[in-house]
Amino acid sequence: MTFLAPWYDLRDLGNAVQALLDRIRDWGAPDWVPYAVSSLIGAVGILLWVVLSVLAFIWIERRVVALMQNRIGPNRVGPAGLLQPVADALKLLLKEPITPRDADRILFWMAPIVIFIPTLVIFAVIPFGGRMVLADLNVGVLFLIAIATINTPAVFLAGWSSNNKYALLGAMRTIAMLISYEVVQVLALLAVVLFAGSMRLGDIVAWQQHYNVWIVFLQPLGILAYIISGAVEINRSPTDISEAESEIVAGYHTEYGGIKFGFFYQAEYMAGFAIAAIITTLYLGGYTAWGLEKWVPGWALFLGKLYAVFFIYIWSRGTLPRLRIDQLMSFAWKFLLPLSLVNVALVGAEVLVWDETGVSANVALPIIGAVNLVFCLVAVVAWARLLGHGAGRQRGRRALLTKEVGVIHFEPAEGASPGPAGIPAAQALRRRSGQA
Repeated sequence: MTFLAPWYDLRDLGNAVQALLDRIRDWGAPDWVPYAVSSLIGAVGILLWVVLSVLAFIWIERRVVALMQNRIGPNRVGPAGLLQPVADALKLLLKEPITPRDADRILFWMAPIVIFIPTLVIFAVIPFGGRMVLADLNVGVLFLIAIATINTPAVFLAGWSSNNKYALLGAMRTIAMLISYEVVQVLALLAVVLFAGSMRLGDIVAWQQHYNVWIVFLQPLGILAYIISGAVEINRSPTDISEAESEIVAGYHTEYGGIKFGFFYQAEYMAGFAIAAIITTLYLGGYTAWGLEKWVPGWALFLGKLYAVFFIYIWSRGTLPRLRIDQLMSFAWKFLLPLSLVNVALVGAEVLVWDETGVSANVALPIIGAVNLVFCLVAVVAWARLLGHGAGRQRGRRALLTKEVGVIHFEPAEGASPGPAGIPAAQALRRRSGQA
């Protein structure tokens, strides 16, 4: 139909771009001109979407978290506080950019830029639609891993260049967290690559569309590990240890203010959308939804999934308390890493058996999904019990409140003698002072 002509079919905005490029070629332009124009359109489109989404979700997150905590949230600047993110941006722009006297000025100014650019580059390989991808690399997953690792030296650059011991401690703490959970992220992505047989993100989406299954149903443990690791990467509660203000002032960007701090803040939000985009692409079918993309624009489905995944991080921020650094590191090395290694081995065995037996996908995939779901539940519970969680082994000696006024009861550790527990506090005090 004329209404659905390819050059203005809104189900895939790549059609309009392709029509423009064909028109430029018809004008006799050199080959590099369409390439440059398509790159410019893609880069500007991604940048505008990211900036507008960040501004919108700053307001949405504040309002949602306020509702969770029985508050009102932003409501002064503009109708219902909608202009509060704009006011905050103007405030950061108008603040004086102070540089510490003993800081390395070049590196100090470079760090916000170095940490900002990679979060934007990640979206270059994300397929927003069938023809809506800026750089369709055949090593897309490897590209994501490589770009994500740039964050680690950038954090250390920010902490060291400011010549502040608290910023340096915060940077070292953040780097330890990032390195620990990047290993878990790589193992989670490896399981996805084993299923799809390709590192190209478009092929992974096409694999899910071909078999009418999202990898989330085949990899429950993988997506759980990746969501938790993503929270560490984007510095989100309850894993925002790098900004534990009560411990290390403000982390690696303690000395940054004004627009330089704005770069860090914007980079964290953009990284949140990047993690959500990766989860949507690799685990939730990308821009496909069991044939619904024939009627609903694929980019609309993709953005809907992306915002839903990002809401998980908003939800966790408003409900979960912050962990300690030792808890977070132990969870990575003692819990997630062993389970992720076993998970990768299990996926490799499942794919090998599937290829060797030639079983139909309609039979093999439900069996694989059921096996991996049972493995996820059993492995998480069994490994937690083996480490002593939930079995009372780590329950120390602590005071318990009782209904009787003036009485303190102590619950002894397992195997310990009750001691003087259960006696009134006043009587115990008199005994210690020799009055009884």
